[in-house]
Amino acid sequence: MLPCVPVRLECLRPSLDGALFEKHYHGVHVPLPMVTATLLGTAQDGGLPQAGCQQQCCNSLPLSAHRYPVSLGLVDKEGNGHLIDTTRHLAGQLSIWNHPPLSSIFLTHAHFGHVDGLGLLGKETMNAQGLNLHVSSSMFHLMEETPQWALMLAQGVFSEHVFIHDDRIMLSEGLIVEPVHVPHRAELSDMHAFVVRGPNHSLLYLPDHDDWGSTLERHQCTSIRQWLNLLKVDIALIDGTFWDMDELPALRQNNVPHPPVSETLDRLGARRDGDPELFFIHLNHTNPLHDEGSEASAKVRSMGWGVAQQGQQFTL
Repeated sequence: MLPCVPVRLECLRPSLDGALFEKHYHGVHVPLPMVTATLLGTAQDGGLPQAGCQQQCCNSLPLSAHRYPVSLGLVDKEGNGHLIDTTRHLAGQLSIWNHPPLSSIFLTHAHFGHVDGLGLLGKETMNAQGLNLHVSSSMFHLMEETPQWALMLAQGVFSEHVFIHDDRIMLSEGLIVEPVHVPHRAELSDMHAFVVRGPNHSLLYLPDHDDWGSTLERHQCTSIRQWLNLLKVDIALIDGTFWDMDELPALRQNNVPHPPVSETLDRLGARRDGDPELFFIHLNHTNPLHDEGSEASAKVRSMGWGVAQQGQQFTL
């Protein structure tokens, strides 16, 4: 048997001049570095199935139907990873993401499903040092006042960077993140969505907000479409926590305000030329959009919008 010798592209070169070789081989067969965003979960903070749920939506759910809480993984042209929201399912989500070297963390807000994986970055598990942490001032103040997180700060796990609304945070050439303040119940911290700008496309990550009226008023817009145009995004990952306002008992649902998907569809209508791609994320375990065969899912698709999928990747 002949020894296995790696084949070099240059061996194919003699029949082509230099310019043609570069065009037809290096230009086609060697992948160019890309900026990507990968959705590492699609569920609300509790995931699917949700602890304590004995309803049909969670009972005997096959493993293939399990969904992690929402989180977004960015990879820059150098192959470095930048994680937005850090959940307790970090191990599985890093596996979906193919384990890029982790360079930075962004946090939208302090609700547990978005931050409960921070402890996994400490010395008991990943033993990170000097990991860039991008948070708002109120989120950073909470971390200073929370013993476990304060200890991690003191141990040098994080190198903290405090942002404000409308900052432009350059992570690398061709990758910029812009925090966008949105109203959401602020028992512990304020809430920021993020616009992620790559070399060719931009993406809005908006997992939580209270209601469209407050969000649009905050940004002096009269419609969702106007706001998305103002943000200049090509892709929008939008809070789809509940399908309608009758999904939970009234008192409980009123205590966790989110704009229902049915209202968002009414406000948007069918997709028009020039609209960004829009996908619903952060789905509560009770949301029928988890079922691709549901009437709710069919309605979203019929209007030209989408329901995000765990592991879905966008090239920016």
